[in-house]
Amino acid sequence: MRQARSKVVSLEEAARIVAEARARGRTLALANGCFDVLHVGHVRYLAGARAEADMLVVGINDDASVRRLKGEGRPVMPEQDRAVVVAALRSVDQVVVFQDDGVTRLLLTLKPDVHCKGTDYTPETVPERDVVRSYGGRIAIVGDRKDHDTRRLLERLRG
Repeated sequence: MRQARSKVVSLEEAARIVAEARARGRTLALANGCFDVLHVGHVRYLAGARAEADMLVVGINDDASVRRLKGEGRPVMPEQDRAVVVAALRSVDQVVVFQDDGVTRLLLTLKPDVHCKGTDYTPETVPERDVVRSYGGRIAIVGDRKDHDTRRLLERLRG
């Protein structure tokens, strides 16, 4: 648990870690999401993202942005719990909790070599595609078909 918690860092700390890794020739992938109730689709998405580069930083929406994006009653788990659960995955190197509804600030700060999105997107529909292209990054669509959905999972749990 201590190791997972130590992988949860501020954006500034992530930028420092990424700069040190880049100085050693490592490449960076960035994935992001709410990760409200971790499920197999999330795990496959993050494993796919990790396969795109030498290291993976995951941006996790903070509680307020999850509420704005997903509605009342969400998130189910608080941001720090979600961050520690995601950080516990072997595929994840660092986790950053962010306040914005989008990941533009993370992208411009970290400038990942690869911005990874799930299969509910195409390279042309990724909202941040122009930002990624502006610094020379690329977009990768990773993970399995979007058959797994937190909203449907929560509905099943509620009966």
